[in-house]
Amino acid sequence: MEIVWEVLFLLQANFIVCISAQQNSPKIHEGWWAYKEVVQGSFVPVPSFWGLVNSAWNLCSVGKRQSPVNIETSHMIFDPFLTPLRINTGGRKVSGTMYNTGRHVSLRLDKEHLVNISGGPMTYSHRLEEIRLHFGSEDSQGSEHLLNGQAFSGEVQLIHYNHELYTNVTEAAKSPNGLVVVSIFIKVSDSSNPFLNRMLNRDTITRITYKNDAYLLQGLNIEELYPETSSFITYDGSMTIPPCYETASWIIMNKPVYITRMQMHSLRLLSQNQPSQIFLSMSDNFRPVQLLNNRCIRTNINFSLQGKDCPNNRAQKLQYRVNEWLLK
Repeated sequence: MEIVWEVLFLLQANFIVCISAQQNSPKIHEGWWAYKEVVQGSFVPVPSFWGLVNSAWNLCSVGKRQSPVNIETSHMIFDPFLTPLRINTGGRKVSGTMYNTGRHVSLRLDKEHLVNISGGPMTYSHRLEEIRLHFGSEDSQGSEHLLNGQAFSGEVQLIHYNHELYTNVTEAAKSPNGLVVVSIFIKVSDSSNPFLNRMLNRDTITRITYKNDAYLLQGLNIEELYPETSSFITYDGSMTIPPCYETASWIIMNKPVYITRMQMHSLRLLSQNQPSQIFLSMSDNFRPVQLLNNRCIRTNINFSLQGKDCPNNRAQKLQYRVNEWLLK
């Protein structure tokens, strides 16, 4: 028995030394993390390890305002000061490059035609930097946020940075009032959102099958991506990737967007790896939900004016049936 314990101790010690060496190695950079276990090869930290393997990422473990979260509709607070979102495209379409990053389908806009957003919980105008897609290996999972414990097939995240206070998204991501992320749930249907159809049609999505593949898209209308609703919920949170900075305001739209079953299948055929490596589907690229820790989840949907005040004395507790939260 003593021999067994000695072996276990040595294995544990070697693991810690290995992690420490990797953490301090100049070869380790911001990209050293994963959503799920690697099939073969060296250890790469999954979400439960993010905050433990790199001191710069400790918020991933000890932060109190982490994202994503489970949204309990019975706990939402009506805030009459939340105005509708305003999207300013200057009346022009935009271009961007779609990437397979190995973790996400990422659309990064060029700087020629800028898209800004304001209103809602925002004090400042924010500029759209990137659109990311999260999706599951099956239709019952894929979104990062949950609604009453239920996941959706996917989630679109439009990442904006505060261009009034900061010069770029990197600076904004580590600074107060730095980021606003508009989140839209994805559901599988017979029809497809016109914006996502441009990204996910067969001729386009097959151009980014492997990690580091890229493809230029032109003539995109950002407003087509938004569902037909002015209703949303919002809360203060974090980035959902390392280093998990708690500088993001989240805005989750009240209705989803749709993609076809074939388009979802095409997403699941995207590889996390390069052509020379083993195929590993990019699906299930979501961080597990984090504790809410007494944060207020506010909404501009006024179901009832009765109830208890939020700590900021600006909002009122909602009293309504859960099925009135539309999301259809």
